[in-house]
Amino acid sequence: MSQNLKNDLLLRAQLREPVERPPIWIMRQAGRYLPEYRETRAQAGSFMSLCQNPELACEVTMQPLRRFPLDAAILFSDILTIPDAMGLGLYFETGEGPRFREPVRTLEAIENLPVPDPEQELRYVMDAVRLIRRELDGQVPLIGFAGSPWTLATYMVEGQGSRDFAETKRLMYGEPQAMHALLQKVATAVTDYLNAQIRAGAQSVMIFDTWGGSLTPRAYREFSLAYMQRIVDGLIRENDGRRVPVTLFTKGGGAWLEMMADTGADALGLDWTIEIAEASRRVGDRVALQGNLDPSVLYAPEAVVREETQRVLDGFDRDRVMSSILATAFIRGSIRSGSPRWWTPSPTTDASPPGASVRPGCYSVVAAASSAPASASILSTSARVARCIGRPSTGDGGAWRRPSSGKTVSSTSVSSGPRKARKGMRCSRPCRLR
Repeated sequence: MSQNLKNDLLLRAQLREPVERPPIWIMRQAGRYLPEYRETRAQAGSFMSLCQNPELACEVTMQPLRRFPLDAAILFSDILTIPDAMGLGLYFETGEGPRFREPVRTLEAIENLPVPDPEQELRYVMDAVRLIRRELDGQVPLIGFAGSPWTLATYMVEGQGSRDFAETKRLMYGEPQAMHALLQKVATAVTDYLNAQIRAGAQSVMIFDTWGGSLTPRAYREFSLAYMQRIVDGLIRENDGRRVPVTLFTKGGGAWLEMMADTGADALGLDWTIEIAEASRRVGDRVALQGNLDPSVLYAPEAVVREETQRVLDGFDRDRVMSSILATAFIRGSIRSGSPRWWTPSPTTDASPPGASVRPGCYSVVAAASSAPASASILSTSARVARCIGRPSTGDGGAWRRPSSGKTVSSTSVSSGPRKARKGMRCSRPCRLR
């Protein structure tokens, strides 16, 4: 699937190569903050039906690229597709999150788990990757992803999300051989899954270790990091004529950055619990860094979003910034609305729909900091995401409206970016498998 990539800023930044401006992407670019996503989600009937329909998954992957001047697409899927393909029976309880009908808590159950073939049981994901790459037509790179073995294991053992991971830790401490058997099997499945994404067209991949921070340092090394290391060692690192960057992200893993950098990953994600300047000093130039705005910033006015995003960028000294170390502003937020209207990036009003409220969810704005004008681009995009979450729709179906003339924005990518994105990347037809 060789294509001339018109915008490779993100890939260069992840590999610590020179970039002329910051690449920007949003961790969950497709989501319910977009009215068009909500329409597509309703069409699908359920979240898993949306994930398992390659054409609809392609459509929602493309939607945010029509709104924002983004420099990458990220596959629309879920980290729990692997356990589902292993036969655990994934379903979503309204208001309760993901659950499994068949959790595994014994060595016998673990030994009976199959390792799914990504081109069979998970073919819908690979078809989505191929379709997205075709629709992107080389405009921006596509990011693939998977959950870490430890994170997937917590859901597989608990049968649902958990605050204390009691069943998982009981297995880990009481029957470590069973836990290692599970993690080894899941690590194999994740490696196969990510390699299949790369072969299908993913140009960068991420491993999300959402619950690694729940472990002690010793347990993290043994039960989380060791298995991410196996995955990194087993990944395809070059495809389609260029290197495929690998990023690791352990939520709450700021204490273990040096160990994470030793895995051979190209980039590390940071959450908001560590200063990005400190992380930069500790890992040196071994990896690119992504991080790390406090998600609660989205509760604040737009000016504060801009100020806090700039604070993240200022965490790098100028020499390191000019060396294109990857800086990421993690912005987390999702929306719960009691109004039939939804939220769009309109700067025209500060009013909220009746009955609407905002709660933490998961977003991130990613950028390689390299210059002051580029920083303005990050600030503007961060503010646009905040407006998208915090302003009501006027019923235009999500059409982008220019910032008012009083805004300070970058002339390189902010005012012209959305129009170019819509012209260059809007599907002229619905995504269709061929």
